[in-house]
Amino acid sequence: MTKPTAANRSGQLLEAAAVCFSREGFDAASMRAIADEAGMRTASIYYHFDSKDNLLVAVHEEALRRIGAATTAALHDVEGAWERLEAACAAHLVILLTEGTFVNAVMRPVPSKVEGRELIFKLRDDYESIFTDLINALALPQGTDRDTLRLMLLGAMNWTFTWWHPKEGPAPEALASIFVANLRTGLDVT
Repeated sequence: MTKPTAANRSGQLLEAAAVCFSREGFDAASMRAIADEAGMRTASIYYHFDSKDNLLVAVHEEALRRIGAATTAALHDVEGAWERLEAACAAHLVILLTEGTFVNAVMRPVPSKVEGRELIFKLRDDYESIFTDLINALALPQGTDRDTLRLMLLGAMNWTFTWWHPKEGPAPEALASIFVANLRTGLDVT
């Protein structure tokens, strides 16, 4: 996606694109606005990225790299299926709620005309496989639809950025505990 350069400003450009995509949405964010946010000329963007579509894919790659690394790291040395799920949820929520520019930029629906849309969906699926494995490790009541449970949990967590306020709490880690406790209570597996 990015072209190699001696003084690579791709990271700065990705940050600017994430800000614009988060604030304005993909369709409304112009290359000029992204360039202005990055403090560069519009034509300079094309030295790093071939198109706005490629820039959106790169923003998704970076967001999912960050949240995936944090979630995977949070699982290190954590024992117990429910404890591992809670640790992953906490890491997911911390990144989502405290490092929001990249993650908020990718919370919007991907326009159907975006070139690279399939890659974005594959990146999301790869990240979500962490939660597939965690849900599959749980002792759940017979007949529990694990795929729907995973989607429900991720959907609930991903929606928190629309209503959560840092001053009103709870902290992301505490919120993860609440989510998992409510899940266990609802499934009657306490």
